[in-house]
Amino acid sequence: MATDSIGEFPYIHGFSTEEQARLMRQARMFETSLFRHIDLGDATRLLEVGCGVGAQTEILLRRFPQLHVTGVDRSATQLAAAERNLGATAWCASRYELRQADATDLPFGERSFDAAYLCWVLEHMPSPARVLSEVRRVLSPGATIYVTEVLNSSFFLDPYSPHLLRYWMAFNDHQYDSGGDPFIGAKLGNLLLAGGYHDVQTEVKTFHLDNRQPGRRKHMIEFWEELLLSAAEPLLADAKVDEATVAGMRRELQAVRNDPDAVFFFAFVQARANVY
Repeated sequence: MATDSIGEFPYIHGFSTEEQARLMRQARMFETSLFRHIDLGDATRLLEVGCGVGAQTEILLRRFPQLHVTGVDRSATQLAAAERNLGATAWCASRYELRQADATDLPFGERSFDAAYLCWVLEHMPSPARVLSEVRRVLSPGATIYVTEVLNSSFFLDPYSPHLLRYWMAFNDHQYDSGGDPFIGAKLGNLLLAGGYHDVQTEVKTFHLDNRQPGRRKHMIEFWEELLLSAAEPLLADAKVDEATVAGMRRELQAVRNDPDAVFFFAFVQARANVY
């Protein structure tokens, strides 16, 4: 996430129209798993931190018709895309507000919201503890927060793909060097407790795709290639990878897609907590 007025913020995937479209597809692809245990039926005023292009916002409004969502993001570019995406959906009208804001200094008073939602956001932030503390400030007693984050060390792909693994390590190193944390999912429990939240619960969610779900496996591998290549430009520019590694990764992914016994595994973590 980045913005001209608030300050640059590194986002490994960039802000192209292709990346914005990828985020919309990603939200729909992960929706069933991500929302399986999310219950916001009692909430009416939800804060979404890092709303980006509005991909998760649309799902929240669709699944919970009583909600009004206030989405904040540092990036004017992403917020403009969110306005277009949500504006094209008539039933979203009047049920959301988008604001450009720094998540460590939110422009809202105490007890402004009765729920909060963060998804694939803290991994990109250099101060996740400050963000969670600031979110707690604007939540009312009894409010619930849901946080979903990556655990990139869990990624596994078979057949063995050495170029892809080198690229994946460079991908994670680049994010870490830029102030993010590609392993933050495993740390959500500690972060929420340190931020003053109560009743902290975490759930590890997995995608384990093999011959039992060949169509879904193929779709996921194709999506994963798209996700990986969205970071190729900054990785090449910073000499974290070379063209040979990228080309080798492409070949390996094609081979994996065509392998009748391919295995894909990835885990992420979803946390739920309350404010007293």
